[in-house]
Amino acid sequence: MDKKELERLIIAALKTCYDPEIPVDIYELGLIYEIKIDDDGNVEVNMTLTSPSCPAAAEIPADVENKVKAVSGVQSVKVTIGFEPPWEKEMMSEEAKLELGFM
Repeated sequence: MDKKELERLIIAALKTCYDPEIPVDIYELGLIYEIKIDDDGNVEVNMTLTSPSCPAAAEIPADVENKVKAVSGVQSVKVTIGFEPPWEKEMMSEEAKLELGFM
C-alpha cells in the first residue's frame, strides 16, 4: 500500500475520534496538524487540543493512537500534542463551522 492510500485510511480513522464536548470529529475541528508516515508504516500524528486545560486531554490522544494503530498497514503510532500554533476556530473545516453554527 502506498503512503497516500495509508494516509487516506488514517484520516478516515481520525474522523471517528471526537472531543466528548463537541459533536464534530477532531480532523474536521482542525486539531490534527500533521501526519507523518515512514516507509515501514510507522506513523507520527502531531495534534493539538482546543485548549491546554481540555478535560479530555488524556482520552483524545489515546483514542487517536488506538484508532490509527488499528489501520491496516500501520506498524506503530506516536501521538505528539503541541500548542503552537494555538488552536483557533478558523482552523475548522467549512463542514465543522457549519455543524457548530459558525457560518
